[in-house]
Amino acid sequence: MDVNAAVAAASAIAGLCTGVIAVLAFRWSEREQARPTRTSLRPDSATVLPPGVDTVLSVLRSSAVVLDEGDTVVKASSAAYALGLVRGGRLAVDQMLQMARETRRDGEIRQVELDLPRRGAGRGEGLAVSARVAPLGSRLVLLLVEDLTDARRIEAVRRDFVANVSHELKTPVGALSLLSEAVMDASDDPEAVERFAGRMQIEAARLTSLVQEIIDLSRVQDDNRLDDAEAVAVDDLVAEAVDRCRHPANAKQITMATGAAPGMYIWGNRSQLAAALGNLVENAVNYSPARTRVGIAGRRVAAPGGKNSQAGGSGELIEISVTDQGIGISEKDRDRIFERFYRVDPARSRATGGTGLGLSIVKHVAASHGGEVTVWSAEGQGSTFTLRLPEAAVSRDDRDRSTAVAAEDGEPGPGSGSSSALYETLPDHIPAPEVLP
Repeated sequence: MDVNAAVAAASAIAGLCTGVIAVLAFRWSEREQARPTRTSLRPDSATVLPPGVDTVLSVLRSSAVVLDEGDTVVKASSAAYALGLVRGGRLAVDQMLQMARETRRDGEIRQVELDLPRRGAGRGEGLAVSARVAPLGSRLVLLLVEDLTDARRIEAVRRDFVANVSHELKTPVGALSLLSEAVMDASDDPEAVERFAGRMQIEAARLTSLVQEIIDLSRVQDDNRLDDAEAVAVDDLVAEAVDRCRHPANAKQITMATGAAPGMYIWGNRSQLAAALGNLVENAVNYSPARTRVGIAGRRVAAPGGKNSQAGGSGELIEISVTDQGIGISEKDRDRIFERFYRVDPARSRATGGTGLGLSIVKHVAASHGGEVTVWSAEGQGSTFTLRLPEAAVSRDDRDRSTAVAAEDGEPGPGSGSSSALYETLPDHIPAPEVLP
């Protein structure tokens, strides 16, 4: 009897424990089912999106975010994450979140432009975006964000350019107007009329130069150089640049020393390359004291990695260096000299007729030809500007043939002759002007 009672008691206790365990297991299962999983929180889940919305959002250029009625991110594009709009499954921008709530409440489409801080960037660097919120069905809200940062920067550049051009054009035009009035007032004084007329010619030439350089800069930025590219001889470019500066160099008794570059060819637009090298040589002459020396030399160097990606390239680079003994450029101005209309010395630029666009044209020509322009300078010692451009794929036989023909003909250096004693070509046993470090 006692044994049966003990067995019954043990069975009852075991059944009770089993029941408790079953109830706990059932409760735990329900809780786990109710708990949101990682998959359900993932923004990429498209289970609640209307048919076709996921496909449309994937092809949009704008950053897209879809919010549900609890402001939880249901879907977000990779661009939205890159801009920092979504963090931890939530919309991180309070202004956009408020817009989404208002749109969900009244169903109206809203749009606003915002300036957002850029993650990991220093002060002053931010994002300019345009946000548009619209209802997506009865429960969802769609947020589209367009990054306007680059567009704002381009617009600022254009605005500054227009303002600078207007200012630069206003100066010579105003001078011409005043000089014409002076000529009219001095109609009975031939000497004054002649003096004012001379000044008018100077201002007219400055205005013509400015307009031409604006046109050249526009062409460099818009044209595709490969449309009319060819193999251009470096010696021809040097000769053209020297000839362009013949008269101002003679007036200041500046010696032009050129290092021969037989067999060297650059692949590109001939007129643009000539304009770029001509600007460098012209600056060297204009900013050098009288009775000094300007050196122009070319050499062939190996391209980084042993190759270049330009069409017609030979795998090597051509360096053309222009060295002067002028006033030099300070360190604070060195990083800005290639900006449009920037002048190191505005007073000297007005005296030499400079427009402030020459080096900007050089920079754009070098970039469009797959090269670069660099500068070394020290105040009171001079400057060295170096154009580094891909070499044209001219065969070695052509190089040797051109070198032999030049030696047989005994061709003089650029600009040499009885009328230009200040132009000289460096003999073979004298090294070309060294590129200053």
